[in-house]
Amino acid sequence: MNTVQFQKNLLGLQENMLHFALMLTSNRDDAQDLLQETTLKVLDSQDKFVDNINFKGWVLTVMRHIFINNYHKVVRVQSVIDQGADLYNLDIVSESGFISPDGDCHTQEITIAINHLSDELKLPFSMYLSGYKYQEIATMLNIPIGTVKSRIFFARQVLQRELKEFYYS
Repeated sequence: MNTVQFQKNLLGLQENMLHFALMLTSNRDDAQDLLQETTLKVLDSQDKFVDNINFKGWVLTVMRHIFINNYHKVVRVQSVIDQGADLYNLDIVSESGFISPDGDCHTQEITIAINHLSDELKLPFSMYLSGYKYQEIATMLNIPIGTVKSRIFFARQVLQRELKEFYYS
């Protein structure tokens, strides 16, 4: 693939890349940053692309790797705890678009439960919730479709156990 065609293909994927970045980050600004970083990395790595490989899958795999690497950096930085901080009385403001305080609490608890899933379960499950099909998830994560289906199934089971109070209240 020549340079011009490579760049056209990359530009054509920007919307898909943004959607995937939003799914990974759950934040528009972070998604834009991830999109920009991925675009630059893909352009710099053009010589590593092999023509017989799925271009979209390759680009989204690069994005996923950048996201994971950035996540690990953040975890390392945040693992240092300020011993002088009063962790009990932190001033945390919750901004939500929900009108109902009840709805906001339920949504927060569900989000927390999803975030407590292992990365192995959380990523395919979140992609599925974002509207990706099983085959798309399998391609993007470079795993068999059966593995995708079972991870989504197990994620649902874990969430049902964690959130059983919502079923019976």
